[in-house]
Amino acid sequence: MPTAPELTSRRQDRRITIVVCIVLTLLVWLVFAQTLRYDFVNFDDDRYVYENSEVSRGFTVDGFKWLLTHSHASLWHPLTTLSHMLDCQIYGLKPAGHHFTNVLLHSVAVILLFLVFCRMTGRVYRSAFVAAIFAIHPTRVESVAWIAERKDVLSGVFFMLTLASYAHYARAPSIRRYVAMSTLLACGLMSKATFVTVPAVLLLLDYWPLRRASDFSGWRRLVIEKIPLLGLSAAAAVITMFAQTATMATLDQLPFRARLNNAVVSVVVYLRQTFWPTGLAVFYPHPHNQLNVWVVSESAILIVVITLIAIFLRQKRPYLFVGWFWFLILVFPVLGFFQAGLQGRADRFTYLPHIGITIALTWAVADLTQQWRNQRALLASAATCIVIACALCAWKQTSYWHDSISLWGRALAVTSNNQIAHQDLAAALWARGRIAEARTHARAADIIHARTTLGDHPFDIPVRDNLGVLLIQSGDAREAIVQWDTNLKIDPNDGNALNNLAWVLATCPDDSIRNGKRAVELAEKAVTLPSGDAPVVLRTLGAAYAENNDFPKAMATVQRAIDLATGQGNSSLTETLRHELEFYQAQKPYRESPTN
Repeated sequence: MPTAPELTSRRQDRRITIVVCIVLTLLVWLVFAQTLRYDFVNFDDDRYVYENSEVSRGFTVDGFKWLLTHSHASLWHPLTTLSHMLDCQIYGLKPAGHHFTNVLLHSVAVILLFLVFCRMTGRVYRSAFVAAIFAIHPTRVESVAWIAERKDVLSGVFFMLTLASYAHYARAPSIRRYVAMSTLLACGLMSKATFVTVPAVLLLLDYWPLRRASDFSGWRRLVIEKIPLLGLSAAAAVITMFAQTATMATLDQLPFRARLNNAVVSVVVYLRQTFWPTGLAVFYPHPHNQLNVWVVSESAILIVVITLIAIFLRQKRPYLFVGWFWFLILVFPVLGFFQAGLQGRADRFTYLPHIGITIALTWAVADLTQQWRNQRALLASAATCIVIACALCAWKQTSYWHDSISLWGRALAVTSNNQIAHQDLAAALWARGRIAEARTHARAADIIHARTTLGDHPFDIPVRDNLGVLLIQSGDAREAIVQWDTNLKIDPNDGNALNNLAWVLATCPDDSIRNGKRAVELAEKAVTLPSGDAPVVLRTLGAAYAENNDFPKAMATVQRAIDLATGQGNSSLTETLRHELEFYQAQKPYRESPTN
């Protein structure tokens, strides 16, 4: 029988554990309860929930068959799909209920993380701090506040349960316990595809804190033990590859070198965000091949240095080794080597990987300060300040998820060349009836898309021609001229560039841009090309003659264009040409303002 002091100690530990669980739960809800007032956003919430007929009708037998046999938003995660169906069954399409489920699942994952690590390491306060940072670090916001990212919080719950079950199995291995742990792993794989690397994390836990082997034969046994788990992961990986075929970029679209460079830099960015989580956005554009070689090199060196330090200190400080490789292993599937989607990186990708960094730092700081006087009080004060700072930052970051306009406006404020942000903000503004603003952002998205394409394919003449038109429409005539001049260097007979450039040089309201003589040269060359005798080309030539003060030729040319347009039944162009002809008859050149 336990002695009286032992019973008292156990009761005290139980009270501390209960208090910590309550505090962690309060932290989560203080930060994320605001999402219960928020709407769906127009970024995958439609595909996952409110415009997905199979999901939005709730749980049905046919729906259950569908989730097992079909991909959902180009992913196969039947348990995640099932959770969305059940939400629709219970709450309908009221976003508050869907947000509630996300926050509830995250709360459960946080509590489980604390309990699992407390049980494995025996360190209550260190485990509590790790769980607190996991709970309310600002990079958690995307996973919790975004309904479509249900797969993160759901897989987080199964991840913690898998760790708990594995620790239970490790204490007294048996087939029954192994099957239970394997079942939880399979549930995680059916919640999110990136769960495939979890067996490797279990192997890390064998090293520390479980310390299940000390020699080669022991490690060989542990690796063999993981083979069935690796088989489950391999099967899930194959299914994911098939499901994501439509969204996966080819090497022609995104070369391996660009993927590698982005992966290296992303690892360092994720580390930076651990300590300084500012400028967070729902979408970060992929840099393609635009990353600075020095930035890539310095990032690679930093990763190598940290890795070597973790390996060198693995005996004395095993938590550094485990924490660092926990991070690398869990973040590897989302580094873009198998690129699905347009993002360069994402805050949600750090949901589970960041735990490893927090573990390494927490245990390192606690061990390095063991000799400090009043260590416990100092560390408790520092930990409290860090948690409060994280909570405030996370609360603010969560507020940007109020609606689509707020979300994408924030993304544009902290990122550059963000096509998706402009595109989805345009859609949100259009839905609100703010048509002019929507068109401005839609045009900005098209410009960024064209520039990105030209960054990969600089000799794509049609794309550059179209970029020039978009720039003119946005009021940037000088940059449009640069694009068309570039095309004419590539192909002097590019009819679109000749006609567009001549029109701008003849009609631009900016005196410093117009050049009547060159406009005439370009337009006269354009009309000699095949299909050059078209009303729109003759219109440009007429404007060029007028800018050059040759009004008789201008009137004759435009009249010919009117006759052709009339014969083609193009009444809109005919009316436009007649309006411009009146200018030339009055001995005035035509001036055109950019289209808004």
